[in-house]
Amino acid sequence: MFSISRHAQTLKTLASSFTQNRTYVGVYMKWKKDAYFDNIEHILRSSQLKSVLALKNCIAQDPDRCIPISSVSKKMLQFDVSVKIAKFLRQFPSIFEEFVGPEHNLPWFRLTPEAAELHREEKLVYQNSAEDLRQRLRKLILMSKDNVLPLSIVQGMKWYLGLPDDYLQFPEMNLDSSFRFVDMGDGVKGLAVNYNGEKILSVLQKNQGDDSEIGFPLFPSKGCRLRVKIEDWLKEFQQLPYVSPYDDYSRLDPCSDVAEKRVVGFLHELLCLFVDHSAERKKLLCLKKHFGLPQKVHKAFERHPQIFYLSMKNKTCTAILREPYRDKASVETHPVLAVRKKYIQLMKSSELILKSRRSSSYGFSNEGIVERDLDLDFEG
Repeated sequence: MFSISRHAQTLKTLASSFTQNRTYVGVYMKWKKDAYFDNIEHILRSSQLKSVLALKNCIAQDPDRCIPISSVSKKMLQFDVSVKIAKFLRQFPSIFEEFVGPEHNLPWFRLTPEAAELHREEKLVYQNSAEDLRQRLRKLILMSKDNVLPLSIVQGMKWYLGLPDDYLQFPEMNLDSSFRFVDMGDGVKGLAVNYNGEKILSVLQKNQGDDSEIGFPLFPSKGCRLRVKIEDWLKEFQQLPYVSPYDDYSRLDPCSDVAEKRVVGFLHELLCLFVDHSAERKKLLCLKKHFGLPQKVHKAFERHPQIFYLSMKNKTCTAILREPYRDKASVETHPVLAVRKKYIQLMKSSELILKSRRSSSYGFSNEGIVERDLDLDFEG
């Protein structure tokens, strides 16, 4: 298997020539709140946008391009909505248009012309970026232990990878011959990738060169100062050999600093593959078994706050890779990001429509309202 043979000789040399001791096992750097990362709009609204697009797709895929509320009203869990579906749809009048159905005066919903046009643009983006999306999925699978992942894991990572909802339903159109569906035992179906021996470079290797002397770009929050002991540990950590997430790691001592650097490198590469270079931390815990991650892999985010930022907004913990936001040329922009941002702008226009309706009902005018865009580029 790929996980056993790939670059094994390189890591055999690394394992025998480098003492893999933990130099400072109790390292925890103080978390510092950063308003910039807490207010990246497409991350803040990602969860809500996911539900909006799922309902949008439900309507767009209907032969009549409209649905009665009864067809989705009991699917709150499926669409990850915490309120009644009708109430949720009515929060976005710029995307969902409500009308009275042909029977029993039930509410029906269809897409607004603006949403329908954006849906067509989104489909075109998927068509034009088919190879890019395939490569991102391929890289995810090639980072796994045996070059295979359960379909449930792939399904769970679709949103983050930027894959369409129905991506796996049309394998002949979306996947090439390097992918194959397999039986993983115990009734578990998986998606595997055939490895042909090519060298796969991580983002860090592409940016810094293909060798073991690779350090992580660090972007500390303003005003963050480290104790001398931690600074010394961090300097040593940066100088440790870099183990690519696509390389064999079976010879590494799981309790060593080298193994921890490999875990940090995996998380760095994983977030580079994602649309907005972020993910809910709890959603990544299911990856531990398949990527050889330690039981407390979530602690890696806390131990390396100059590489990752943990946002506590929206009553959840979101891990954000700092590098793409502090050095925009370092990581390739995901092709789906731009269209998601357009959907968010359409969602925001719903807020103005609802404000206008409320003002009209009370005899007020909404003239002069200025909407603040929180998704500002970082400067400085």
